[in-house]
This record gives sequence, C-alpha cells and structure tokens, in this order.
Amino acid sequence: MTNRRMFPLPPARRAAGLLAGLALGVAVLAGCSSEGASTDCSLAGSCTVTFDRGVDASASILGVEAKLIGAEDDQVTVEVAGEQVTLTTGQQAAQVGDFSVTLDSVTDQEIKIQVAANGG
Repeated sequence: MTNRRMFPLPPARRAAGLLAGLALGVAVLAGCSSEGASTDCSLAGSCTVTFDRGVDASASILGVEAKLIGAEDDQVTVEVAGEQVTLTTGQQAAQVGDFSVTLDSVTDQEIKIQVAANGG
C-alpha cells in the first residue's frame, strides 16, 4: 500500500477550474445561433425565441432550427424541426416532433415563442 500525501489545490488553480466550468456552462446555453431573432435558453431544456418582424428570422436552438414563416393579427406560423405549425396567442402548447411550442406574444415589432423539449 502506498501512502500519498494529498495537497489541496492552490487558490489560483481552483479559480481556473471554476472559470473553465462556468465557460462550459455558458457555451452549452449559448450553443445557438440566430438571424433576425434573439434567444434565451435555460438548463431545463426550453428556449424563448424573439423574432424580429419584417425580416427573414430564424434561430438554431435545442439542436433544431426555428423559423418565422408568417404572422397576421394574433396568428403566427413558425417552422420548428422542419414542421410548420400555426399558433394563436393564448392557445395551449402545440406538439411539434419532440417539442412543445407556445406563442407568448405578438407585437408590431416582434414575435415571441417558447420552445421546450418534451421529456422522455
């Protein structure tokens, strides 16, 4: 049996490890790209996508692409994971493949949807 002396990590090394872990977490959450849209994703597997109106808007989230197809009054058509769905403000979540999609709000400037990965 070998006796090993355990030395605690110096504070600088602990801080470096913590920063590396935080950077990895941010990279996971920021693992999305968008054009004409902004995203806000959580560790719980859901993202809020805010599309700018009047532009060709899309975002890559949760491993799939979400695109704004069109909007008229309080009805919005989006494409998530290759499937189109028309949503109305206040309706229950629509199931699109392995995702639940909800229309949060529609204004003259932007359209906000919630996309959540279904568990299981």
